[in-house]
Amino acid sequence: MKDSGLAHYFRPTDLGLALDWLSDNEARVAAGCTDLLAATTAPQLSGPVLDVTAIQNLRGISKDDRYWRFGATTTWTDVIRADLPPAFDSLKLAAREVGSQQIQNAGTLAGNLCNASPAADGVPCWLTLDAQIELKSKHTTRVLPLSSFLNGPRQTELATDEIVSAILVPQTSAGGRSSFLKFGARKYLIISIAMVAARITENRGVVSEIAISVGSCGAVATRLTELEAALNGQPLLGIETRITDVMIENAIDPIDDLRSDAVSRKIAASELVRRCIASLGQDPVASA
Repeated sequence: MKDSGLAHYFRPTDLGLALDWLSDNEARVAAGCTDLLAATTAPQLSGPVLDVTAIQNLRGISKDDRYWRFGATTTWTDVIRADLPPAFDSLKLAAREVGSQQIQNAGTLAGNLCNASPAADGVPCWLTLDAQIELKSKHTTRVLPLSSFLNGPRQTELATDEIVSAILVPQTSAGGRSSFLKFGARKYLIISIAMVAARITENRGVVSEIAISVGSCGAVATRLTELEAALNGQPLLGIETRITDVMIENAIDPIDDLRSDAVSRKIAASELVRRCIASLGQDPVASA
């Protein structure tokens, strides 16, 4: 840590001040703290802490001609309450699965990504939306695809002098409708064994665009690009019957852990993909 003579806890209201301070202090960035505090064994956080919760322009959802912009400290409750098009239904469904309502009220979108858990509920949804991560430091702003930002369990491309300022979803990826399914050892308040997000755009009953992602079945969530290519251009009705276990199992590399073994995860992922796609293949008017 560089010795700047500043306090070990800093809660600015201005993003510029936050980035100035971070450039001189190798600090932990604190937002919702629902992961950060849970992983802390000491009575308090050690070392310098940058609390970004008072920076108003880091929170909220907006859009322009190019992107939907989700501010870094936007909470899961904010997502649930937001008026978003059907392409974001998967994200709303995942938001309701992030812990309890108290966790949803406090937990932030960027915190969920920076924690980089293989079981992070939001990641499969963001992948189907081709999400990009905006990173800011004192001198630079850069944007990375989410798939490039996440390197593995608890590993990201975030530099020590950067914060995630927003998640960006291209307008070109905000079409169609989407869904999310999660499987665990019980119905509520679980860390998933497997989860799936899917987004489909159709034209006269034929798939014109499809995105499918599986989470909690590998070091990072995975887009099933080969399966997408096989399903693109196919009739939407009954499309789930064209999905074989092999198509999914070849695309994921799950591990054995205390929640499940790899074989069970492959079986669960295959079934979740089919169910998720089947739900999107229903007539939205008839199933309303």
